[in-house]
Amino acid sequence: MKLELDRASNVPLTEQIVAGVQSWIRSRSAHPGARLPSIRQFAADYQISRFPVIEAYDRLVSLGWLDSRHSSGFFVSEYARAGMAGMGTCDVSNAADETGHLLANLNRPGETLQLDSGSVPQAWRDVDAIGQAIRHVSRTDPSSLIDYGSPLGDATLREHLRNRLAPLGIAAEVQQILLTEGASEGLDLLIRYMLKPGDTVFVEDPGYYNLYGLLKLHGLRLVGVRRNANGPDLDHLHTLLAQHRPRAFFVNTVFHNPTGTTISPPVAFRLLQLAREHAFTIVEDDIYADFQTDPTDRLAALDQFEHVMYVGGLSKTLSSSLRVGYVVASPAVVRDLAAIKALTSICGSRFTQAVAATLLERGAYRKYLDRLRRRITEALGSATRSLEEHGWELFGGPASASGGAASGRSHPLTGGKFVWARVPHIEDSARLVACGEPFGVSASPGSHFRPHGEPSPWLRINAAFALDPRAQAFFAAAARLPG
Repeated sequence: MKLELDRASNVPLTEQIVAGVQSWIRSRSAHPGARLPSIRQFAADYQISRFPVIEAYDRLVSLGWLDSRHSSGFFVSEYARAGMAGMGTCDVSNAADETGHLLANLNRPGETLQLDSGSVPQAWRDVDAIGQAIRHVSRTDPSSLIDYGSPLGDATLREHLRNRLAPLGIAAEVQQILLTEGASEGLDLLIRYMLKPGDTVFVEDPGYYNLYGLLKLHGLRLVGVRRNANGPDLDHLHTLLAQHRPRAFFVNTVFHNPTGTTISPPVAFRLLQLAREHAFTIVEDDIYADFQTDPTDRLAALDQFEHVMYVGGLSKTLSSSLRVGYVVASPAVVRDLAAIKALTSICGSRFTQAVAATLLERGAYRKYLDRLRRRITEALGSATRSLEEHGWELFGGPASASGGAASGRSHPLTGGKFVWARVPHIEDSARLVACGEPFGVSASPGSHFRPHGEPSPWLRINAAFALDPRAQAFFAAAARLPG
């Protein structure tokens, strides 16, 4: 067994060992009953501490990949090979890179500044309101603590979401809304419903790395469409449509991750025309909708669910632990999705959904959003100004030129919490990531946000953390890096 372990990687050694052993077993280099090196021998062979080896072996036993035999050691289990035989076309290793990115982001040391964090700072959250809602639901609806819910989700919350969609121009009935465990489950259900292994799908380049991994996990062929400041590059899309026949195009419309841009109306209209002409479905990811103060055109509003399926959620704003997402589609599609959900997860958390409904019903969420939007706008303005002053380049050009966040005014096509920025003379942002480490700053290279991990000079920066002294020192040092 030969594994490649990288001590300088953001991925913890435990995760690397687990993934490496799984790949070794999948490669059929190992047979059931094969003995692994002892913990002491493994640590000596790779010149690492025994602790990550102990944790990795224990995890592999828990997952069924290894058997632990008292006084004998660790062995490849029969289950591991049997499980592989049933994998079919689902190649987990094909999604390993994106999984590694996610695990790295979730397992960074607490003392580092996570400059590319996807979360709102804890101090900005309304923890008191969440706690009050939890206590209220516990007192008034004890069944939600222990009973199953409906695969469709809490009816009261779906009604609130229907009312929240109306100002966006999305006319949906309650029966068109399916609640999910975060937007990620919504995307997974749509992939299961619409696509089969081998299908071609279009994704944005750059875009959301976890989506890439999920699509690869389902055996789909990804083709990246360049993302411009006003949405997908239509010229590039025309070229690709002459070469491919996609079944779906996954698009993040408002405050795009990672660029912070929003699709302009002309691009939205043309994108829908192309969907009709070339018979592909658009999956509109609008997970950052609630960060937007002045609503812009949504594809679902323009199309009314003929060629668009809409995904949203509350986890990015309300709480990452309260996993509340939703899919909006035609009633027939929602019924089918609910059936798939019943088979794969039975239902969502009835308690979580009741808590979210309480926050919306009492107005706590609305008041929280008002505060959050002001903070995000101020942070974005400060971050973009600081980056420009240090000589960094912002995606789409200087924010001040559009009257956007850098000038302190809200602009409908820029915003959210992310800034996509680069140092002009640096071609690979992996160098920027390495530059940040001595300052206690962690980030992900831009390659993580590309469909197939291609190098990128760009870096995703969470504006909420950009004024931290460690970030400021990093910005200045990065700008001085030699070309």
